[in-house]
Amino acid sequence: MKAIVIDGEFGLDHLKSVDRPEPKPRRGEVVIRMSAVSLNYRDTDMVAGTYPFKFPLPLVPTSDGVGKVVAVGDGVTRAKVGDRVLGTFWQSWLGGDFDQAESIGQLGGSMDGMLQEFVCLDQEGLVHAPEHLTDEEAATLPCAALTVWQALVTEGRLKAGETVLVQGTGGISIFALQFAVMFGARSIVTSSSDAKLEKAKKLGATHTINYVTTPVWHPEVRRLNGGRGIDQVIEVGGPSSFVQSLQAIRLGGQIHMIGYVGSKAGEMNPLEILYRRAVVRGIPIGSRESFEHMNRAIALHRMRPVVDRVFPWLEARAALEYMREGKHFGKIVLKF
Repeated sequence: MKAIVIDGEFGLDHLKSVDRPEPKPRRGEVVIRMSAVSLNYRDTDMVAGTYPFKFPLPLVPTSDGVGKVVAVGDGVTRAKVGDRVLGTFWQSWLGGDFDQAESIGQLGGSMDGMLQEFVCLDQEGLVHAPEHLTDEEAATLPCAALTVWQALVTEGRLKAGETVLVQGTGGISIFALQFAVMFGARSIVTSSSDAKLEKAKKLGATHTINYVTTPVWHPEVRRLNGGRGIDQVIEVGGPSSFVQSLQAIRLGGQIHMIGYVGSKAGEMNPLEILYRRAVVRGIPIGSRESFEHMNRAIALHRMRPVVDRVFPWLEARAALEYMREGKHFGKIVLKF
């Protein structure tokens, strides 16, 4: 079988297609023939070698993918041949609190990822894909969708009538907008592109802000929310936007730290968290239990992820370069 690996050194020039033996399932394992993989911002950092944590090479990158089970080992009860399944990012975080980070394997990091024709996973690290979704759509769920669900729903207890600030229009952000709509919440979406903001309105955004024409946007966020601070922030900008997020929330509002597409370094006065009684939490994606809850909601509401562009899977480098350009709206997918 073919696999794409980061080999020898980090960097796009060291992303190679190699031949590997097709895996055979051991007890409790399943083999999946991959159909589609989706990219996350993490994958660009992983390939470049700028991810906060380093993993040994060679490494098959990417964590999000869907495929059909083609073989099962002894004792497998969670899936059968022919089932369409997704791998969980944290392969053994089944539910409850996330307190075992050192011992839970992560796909495309401490374990080989999904960018290979066949993947062998433990049955405990699988969920079934919602039936109404295409392969391209289903492939987007394991990280981007689940991270937002974990933030807004599992941890944030999102309620109808609350207001969510959504930064940007990448994969994470568009899922945040879609889940806000699903729960009857208001949303304020920021972007540097008016064209993308128009697309966000069509998906149900209550208000939009262009942060290029309005670089100091937190007063406008409050104005659009009737002068009141907002309830929850999906923070993907990193330190460069965190200070404004703090100024935009209500007393006791929540900031979900998810990404750092704006910057990885910056300064802030931590007393601002105290003054605003802010709840600030890092979101480590989510457990299998949360994944299954989210998939049931997606199926019930017939929600469809937004796919910006689909590349052939062997054109992974071009897809990663496209992601780095930041022109996408929603998710980028690689099709087998």
